[in-house]
Amino acid sequence: MSDSLPLGEWVDRGVKFVIDNDGGTLERMGSGIGTLTEGLELGLQAIPMPVITALLVAIGFWRIGWKFGLFCLACCYVIDATGFWPQTMVTLALIIAATVISLVLGMPLGIWAARSDRVASIVRPTLDFMQTMPAFVYLIPAAMLFGLGRVPGVLSTVIFAMPPVVRLTSLGIRQVNKEQVEAGITFGCTPTQVLFKVQIPGAMPSIMAGINQTIMMALSMVIIASMVGAGGLGNDVLASIQRLDIGLGFESGLAVVLLAIMLDRITETFGAQGKRQTWRDKLGLKPKDNGS
Repeated sequence: MSDSLPLGEWVDRGVKFVIDNDGGTLERMGSGIGTLTEGLELGLQAIPMPVITALLVAIGFWRIGWKFGLFCLACCYVIDATGFWPQTMVTLALIIAATVISLVLGMPLGIWAARSDRVASIVRPTLDFMQTMPAFVYLIPAAMLFGLGRVPGVLSTVIFAMPPVVRLTSLGIRQVNKEQVEAGITFGCTPTQVLFKVQIPGAMPSIMAGINQTIMMALSMVIIASMVGAGGLGNDVLASIQRLDIGLGFESGLAVVLLAIMLDRITETFGAQGKRQTWRDKLGLKPKDNGS
């Protein structure tokens, strides 16, 4: 650290000040996040593997088609056959917990930034900082504030994964057709009604794209968060690096890739625009001939 501009020392003192004067807030926050994550882990691990597989296959068929449904079946089989199913459920629980917290914090912030240029001017550079700071750096203050385990892993993931949903929520609302907004105001809608009945529905494709990107960034970060004891597939990836075990690294990495593909393809369909497929389209059948 430089003596002429000791930024690192100031940050270190700030973190220590928060630890000494938080009044129990950090403990309550950590307890809430830990309870949420642990509950998700226990819930997912309690569900039999065939049930979760059937659910993913059904969602894959419903949203994309029968080929992707079979792909989901193959993915689940490979993850289970290689022995990484329990770790995958832990990783999925971490992703869900981090994504939920990111959405609860990020979507209102994105709406606020869309409706206020002053807020947007503050939020934009903050999000730039959050996205460009090396992901490993977030682990240090999180571990100092909350120790090792799930909580610092989830919190560092939230910081890393939240910017896309904030950006794309704000962008989507700002790009809603002004004529539609003016029509809503003309018909007597209050600002809240315009927001929920005009702007958010119009911005939904952009918002869903932000949610998709948040899930993907959360997945990448929870693997890194294994360094502070978050658990899941990240533990196996980290162990393979420490042991120089190529086989373990490939198998655990493959489980991460397969989980990422399933989550990405399924969630991106919720924001896609276009003609909705019928069950005949998903099965690859030709349109019914009406004799015309």
